[in-house]
Amino acid sequence: MSFNNLYYYKPSQKNENNVKLLKYDVVIYGATPAGLTAAVQVSKLGLSVCIAEFSRNIGGMTASGLGATDLGASEAIGGLSLEFYQLLGEHYGENIMQSFEPHVAGSVFEKWINDHQIDVYYNQHLEKVKMENGKIKSIFMEDGTSYEGKIFVDTSYEGDLLARAGVSYHVGRESNSTYKEIYNGIQFGGAHHKFETWIDPYVIEGDKDSGLLKGVTELSLDEIGFNGKDDTSIQAYNFRVCLTKNEKNKIPFPKPPSYDPDRYMLLLRYIHAGFWDAMNLHTMMPNGKSDLNNFGGFSSDNIGMNYEWPDGSYEKREEIFQDHFNYNLGMLYFLANDSRVPKDIREEVSSWGLPKDEFVNTGHWPHQLYIREARRMISDYVMTDHNCLGYTAVDDSIGLASYQMDSHHCRRVVLDGRCVNEGDVQIPISPYPISYRAIRPKQEECTNLLVPVCLSSSHIAYGSIRMEPVFMILGQSAGVAAFLAIKNEINVQQVDYSELKSALLKEGQVVDWDPSIEYDPVKEMQKTFGKETKKR
Repeated sequence: MSFNNLYYYKPSQKNENNVKLLKYDVVIYGATPAGLTAAVQVSKLGLSVCIAEFSRNIGGMTASGLGATDLGASEAIGGLSLEFYQLLGEHYGENIMQSFEPHVAGSVFEKWINDHQIDVYYNQHLEKVKMENGKIKSIFMEDGTSYEGKIFVDTSYEGDLLARAGVSYHVGRESNSTYKEIYNGIQFGGAHHKFETWIDPYVIEGDKDSGLLKGVTELSLDEIGFNGKDDTSIQAYNFRVCLTKNEKNKIPFPKPPSYDPDRYMLLLRYIHAGFWDAMNLHTMMPNGKSDLNNFGGFSSDNIGMNYEWPDGSYEKREEIFQDHFNYNLGMLYFLANDSRVPKDIREEVSSWGLPKDEFVNTGHWPHQLYIREARRMISDYVMTDHNCLGYTAVDDSIGLASYQMDSHHCRRVVLDGRCVNEGDVQIPISPYPISYRAIRPKQEECTNLLVPVCLSSSHIAYGSIRMEPVFMILGQSAGVAAFLAIKNEINVQQVDYSELKSALLKEGQVVDWDPSIEYDPVKEMQKTFGKETKKR
């Protein structure tokens, strides 16, 4: 099997004879779900719009394996986001569908693009931004293509456009003291996704001189830090892998190009200690397929191997992308084939495989790495855990978030001679509003940019906001705001909220939570954790 077409980045060749200048009312960077809803909304309102997409695909994570949607309260979803899940429901003969096959999600997005005649340009690698009088005048791509627009919308997972426009942002975890939060910063002692027994981190157990097992970092006490302290680490990435047991549609896990079984010795040690839970968060989808996500002390999260992604060059990101691919596929290959793995586990894992009818252009492997967080804009208003917990409310809501505060682990370290994961936070919350001020920059930095994905938020609040249905909500709201700014010939900071709210409601957005709706956030959060971790 070939994975030659599975990559994040290949340099674009500039053709001086084919340099293009494209002009639109609204230019969107990133064909993520937020970019698609923004584009659809702008098109519906009669403006010209295009999407410049870094990769060769549209739909981001929603069309790349994340088929078990982290929805939270379904009543908090409105507008195009709700329409998307209803269209999936129509495909499967249901009212609404939050579990779906990747190729079906992709087909819904393609239908949107075709129905609304949206121009999408692929392999557009942002090179530089031209600013003029506090506005983005034009953006330039590696291949020589440039775009001019009245309003720009950054819907990339990384915030590449906002960064090149000189907009303030943060990477990593703020200290609790920064915004007077209680769940931010370093977090030891989380109840979930931890090693359930003492696991020695050294190659030879008890022998520090033998070196560390791969994937473990030994730090000084000062470097380890304390709960609530800031640091530069970010929550782990992985691929959301679509699997199947259907023998007619199954491809056995192939050995990845750079396979290293030593990367899984910590997992093997954990299994031999009596714990097997690496595939517990394995959610079934239609037609016998599943969405495999991280679970337990050692699973698909490649903890600590993504720190250079947010501000990294495209070449560095390609290295990280391939490392995550080799790690995730390698884990499945190891569990299915290595004779040191107990036979029952090998047989269990071998019963699964890659579906022949998904991701046919990339070796049946998802094309999008799950960028759980990267850059986060710093604007006049920063969403924090005060918003998530209902301690603070905003008066300029453009949509609701309702998923738990959810940070995956950020580090795997040696602590008092044992291996410890650090960073996981799971806090149930009720639906809460997201501020319009959180998706537009400070006026002194840029007056014609909207950022509905890498919005102004602390690390822990972003852990709740960062769900694909919410990105779709915020993308649509950004599209409406862009229309109003152009119509009224004003900066995005000057958009009148009463006019914006009226327009959002007209488009079916939900901007206020109805307190009469019964919603149990604790019960909803419990769905996330799949099976319990039990000793073998």
